[in-house]
Amino acid sequence: MWSRVARTSFAVAALAAVAQPAVADPGVCHSIDVTLKPQKRTDLRPGDQQAPQMVAWIEDPAGNYVATIYITQETGTFGLGNRPGRFDFNSAPGWPFGRRIGVFPVWAEKKPERYDTIVFQDSRDDGLSHGVNISSTEHHYCRPMEATGTDAGSYDALSCATSFVGTDKGRRDSSQPNNYPPRQDIARDPSTDSDDVTTYPSLNRFDAISTATPPTGQVTTFGWTMPSDLAAGDYVLLVEASTEFDHNATYSKAARPGPQVAFGSYGEPYRGQPSLVYKVPFTIASDDRVAKTSDYAGYGDPDGANGMLHPPDATISTDTLGSGLDRLGVITDADGSYRVKVTSRLQIDNIAPSAPSQLALNTATSRSAILDFIESGDDNAKGVARSYDVRFRVGSPVTADNFDDADSVSVPSGVTPVMAGEAAEVALTGLLPETHYYVGLRATDDCGNASDVATLDFTTPERMIGEVDSCFIATAAYGSLMATDVTLLRRMRDTVMRKSILGELAVEAYYTFSPPVAGVVGESDLLRWTAREVLLPVVSFFRAYRF
Repeated sequence: MWSRVARTSFAVAALAAVAQPAVADPGVCHSIDVTLKPQKRTDLRPGDQQAPQMVAWIEDPAGNYVATIYITQETGTFGLGNRPGRFDFNSAPGWPFGRRIGVFPVWAEKKPERYDTIVFQDSRDDGLSHGVNISSTEHHYCRPMEATGTDAGSYDALSCATSFVGTDKGRRDSSQPNNYPPRQDIARDPSTDSDDVTTYPSLNRFDAISTATPPTGQVTTFGWTMPSDLAAGDYVLLVEASTEFDHNATYSKAARPGPQVAFGSYGEPYRGQPSLVYKVPFTIASDDRVAKTSDYAGYGDPDGANGMLHPPDATISTDTLGSGLDRLGVITDADGSYRVKVTSRLQIDNIAPSAPSQLALNTATSRSAILDFIESGDDNAKGVARSYDVRFRVGSPVTADNFDDADSVSVPSGVTPVMAGEAAEVALTGLLPETHYYVGLRATDDCGNASDVATLDFTTPERMIGEVDSCFIATAAYGSLMATDVTLLRRMRDTVMRKSILGELAVEAYYTFSPPVAGVVGESDLLRWTAREVLLPVVSFFRAYRF
């Protein structure tokens, strides 16, 4: 977490890749700050308490798209809107499959970019269970869990239930257009993944401005520096917010159930109230201006079928914390009460920030790292920088020349600049084990002036052998807890073996000694194949067993 919150800001220096050409005069610029407070429902069980996903973009008064200025990383980096599987698949914490085309349907239709749809490699988009031969290690999403039954306790945990999970990363289907970018965060595993995976990052330019979902219940500010070729005048800010499990009387689980597919007990129906859009007309002028709204302008198509903005009506909740209208909570400050505020400014700033100093590795795990550094300022080492941008490369150092082309790092706690000279830290996630990373950190100010790049390189440690849930070795061998034979073995464990003393002792011995073995099996294709061969006689016997 970043030290001492002065104001919450996000790494917007990377906007140059999407919405911001080079500023002709780096000393003079127009900028806007967007202030809001994301909320989540607290009347649900923990697994269903979802923070809203958000996207913000600019239009002219006639409704013409100008630029996307902000997007949460589940859609901007991890491909939430364009993943293999049906859009109406159930959901749960860290759920890996199903293209969520209803997450930002208004924005998705408005922007000009279109993509191929990502489908399962075997074209079985109705299925949740896919072969180990097409499933590679997953470093972001979790395996699906049952909402009831043996996984019920884990469902509420808000963390991956197992350290080993394989997912099908899909392939491109050019016959099906999609409005959302694919995920950007994966490197192709040549033994299992489609060649198409190598093209995903080049298709997704929104990763440059995506950021972690901000903390709920806290006032958040993100900014945009206006391109030099964009004239001053009137514009409109639009913020679209979407939340899973935001059910009410109209959009209930009963009214919008999950599909009747194999493993239908995994996850729960998530399609509650649709995305909401908040609009704020604002003006870029030679003085500071404030514009705001306390209401929503309309809602998107509940199934993401089109980009239509439906006018407000009684189907949307207005009186429940974190639900419907209150996905963005009310803020009261010197400018009054609002849910979204836009502050536009004329900035005069021709002094770049100094580079962050003393960048050093604090701790590293196989999937994350914490870096320490000393904050720079707005003007050299004075004041407060506007934002920080963290980038990485594998195989070659990050430099000033390649910084904008390097990959963004997931920064889960966002970026909170404070006074120059303060000690700070940043937590990086989404890393790979046993990988040598070259990291660059750069500060920017309100006019987009960028500091020199502070650099660091380190190697993540090898993967830890952690818990492997349920049928440990079988799950590792088959690559998925939902593989048909794994499900059969689990059923026999629960309905037959645990009904006798000897059977229960065998189960307990298995749970005692199998996790370390499973961790090794899961990392080796040869050992996984061997384990499946060993289990084959047992599986064949149970298939013939009548119960």
